[in-house]
Amino acid sequence: MTIDKKSKLMLFPRMGKFIIIFFALAFIVAGLRGYQLYMYVFHENVKTEKAFFISEGATFSEVTDTLEANDILLNYKAFRWVAKKKKYREAVKPGRYLFRKGMNTNQIVNKLRAGEQEPLNVTFNNARFKQDLAGKVSRYILADSLSILKLFDDHEKIAAYGFTPETFKAMFIPNTYEFYWTTDAAEFADRMKKEYDRFWNETRRKKADAAGLTPVEVTTLASIVQEETAKTDELKRVAGLYVNRLKRGIPLQADPTVKFAVGDFSLRRVLNTHLEMNSPYNTYKNAGLPPGPINFPEVSAIEAVLDYEKHNYLYMVAREDFSGYHHFSRTLAEHNRHAARYRAALNDRKIWK
Repeated sequence: MTIDKKSKLMLFPRMGKFIIIFFALAFIVAGLRGYQLYMYVFHENVKTEKAFFISEGATFSEVTDTLEANDILLNYKAFRWVAKKKKYREAVKPGRYLFRKGMNTNQIVNKLRAGEQEPLNVTFNNARFKQDLAGKVSRYILADSLSILKLFDDHEKIAAYGFTPETFKAMFIPNTYEFYWTTDAAEFADRMKKEYDRFWNETRRKKADAAGLTPVEVTTLASIVQEETAKTDELKRVAGLYVNRLKRGIPLQADPTVKFAVGDFSLRRVLNTHLEMNSPYNTYKNAGLPPGPINFPEVSAIEAVLDYEKHNYLYMVAREDFSGYHHFSRTLAEHNRHAARYRAALNDRKIWK
């Protein structure tokens, strides 16, 4: 069967229309797909600003589960697609992350792939023992308390920092610092050394030198001052009293050092048996400062020593009204009168230890 010339002329326009329609539809589909992919990559994809954690060794599925559990993204299909294209699935990094409003999926995946964490504030204060420090810090960073405690047993590393096992506490100055969640114990210690060096600038070092003390000795004295009074308006006066005793070669006779030696800061009454404790920290039996800080003194206590009050007081005792304030005396006779009233008040309240 043959197709005549007239039929051929009618067939080709029809085929041309089909081809045009086909390519038009393909162009529209491609355009829609391209727009969809563009939106996947560059459209805002943050629903909720909330910090979340990716643990060590987490898989991509676990990351996605965490994001969904915290209801953070608008489009998880877009996140999965972009993550696949950028090979993030094979490059998951642990950390604490925060996505902010306005971020698109491309920025989100780039942030995760690069491990650009959101720092957090780490605060530690009111720490007496190394266990206190380790417990407080390990709440914020990946390093556990045991690994932080081990820092205090690494004598080689302590020496490299320029301290002794007894003075190592001085390197950890209580404050609020920014850390990444993935910080380990060694990185924490390195950072504390940098903060210590930054804190002890030329101005503070000159003040310490004027008092006849090294930075570590200032911190050691500050640890005693901090234990002696909870009243901030007394800190400088107490510091001045101990500086006076040091300059005159008089034993500090500081009760907090005895409590530290005994291992019991809860003592409300220091007895003669405590004073006989054989320890280098017992400042009743040993002249000068103890071997190192008896706690991790706050910046306020350190500054109080650096800016100690200049006076002639040599003695102090808690007031008998239990207000937390102290009587300060220039002479032993005056001090003994105040001390007798305080002992009587302890007896009245039946406080024997």
